[in-house]
Amino acid sequence: MYGIPHGCHVCPLSCLQGTIGFIGVGNMGAPMAANLLKAGLPVLVFDRNPAAVDKLVKLGAKAVGSPQELGETPGVTAVLSMLPSTDHVADAYEGPQGLLKASGGLQPSLLIDSSTILPTYTADLSQRIATHALLAPGARRVAGAPGPVLVDAPVSGGVIGAVAGSLTFMCGGSAAGVRAAKPLLQLMGRTVEHLGDPGAGQVAKICNNLAMAVEMAAVSEALALGAAMGLDPAALTGVINSSSARCWSSEAYNPVPGVLRDVPAAHDYRGGFNAGFMSKDLRLALQLAGTARQPLPMGERAAQLYQQVIDASGGEPLDFGAIYKYVYNGRPANCRPKKNNDKETV
Repeated sequence: MYGIPHGCHVCPLSCLQGTIGFIGVGNMGAPMAANLLKAGLPVLVFDRNPAAVDKLVKLGAKAVGSPQELGETPGVTAVLSMLPSTDHVADAYEGPQGLLKASGGLQPSLLIDSSTILPTYTADLSQRIATHALLAPGARRVAGAPGPVLVDAPVSGGVIGAVAGSLTFMCGGSAAGVRAAKPLLQLMGRTVEHLGDPGAGQVAKICNNLAMAVEMAAVSEALALGAAMGLDPAALTGVINSSSARCWSSEAYNPVPGVLRDVPAAHDYRGGFNAGFMSKDLRLALQLAGTARQPLPMGERAAQLYQQVIDASGGEPLDFGAIYKYVYNGRPANCRPKKNNDKETV
């Protein structure tokens, strides 16, 4: 059984009219939720870290005790999740106190997962929601959908993009679901792309991060070689950024301390995109490659290099640009860092 309980009158959903639930308010989720608050939307948040929740509460959000509570709260029209792994998403949706355990049916009809996880799990979860999940009496439904819908909408842009509201959302799911999600996503990002069926957004995100991992390693390698041969990394960066090797890792997220301000390299690689998460995303890419029988020689090597960063740093949660320090032993720039005016990331 699925969809709407018999005899239930359901109004069309406008996700900007109602309360938004947010599961996972860490480095990425917190600024995303903050942008919803800035837009004037009421937001309910859940995170296993009370300190993370408290920061959002001070900005005007309200806390709930579980994802299940989000699913049962009248007036909640949409729920977003931003979590570290497939297991975390599975627990948030299908665990003992998961969103889908809501008694009496779900209040929110639009479920958006912005985590980076296995596309196969996303597709399976979407099917289970479409087949088994019910809406609560009086809940607003997504136009064109008989019941709750899941949209996978992983993001690109990093913490800088999350704060600036300039994220790119890579969406998978039904046209009705993505159409309903778009006004909400546009409060947190500049670009919303619908790439196909459930799981397609996850595939796109994994491919993007595969390219980003290799790109950062290549930029770090080139800058470290130049430094070893006596070039100032800042001067070499200037050459690269006006030449054919110009890229996001060299221009907007440079891994060399002293080249840019307001990037993790300027703060001993604190904050930013955890090398552990990059390692996880590369493992996802390798899993997809195994399924597709697609060789990933650079992906395999990149996975080894980022694991080396994790091991060399003692597991400290450092930005993935720390590959410059821990793999290539690169030295800092000799000049005063320039201000990073390019706030977009890819």
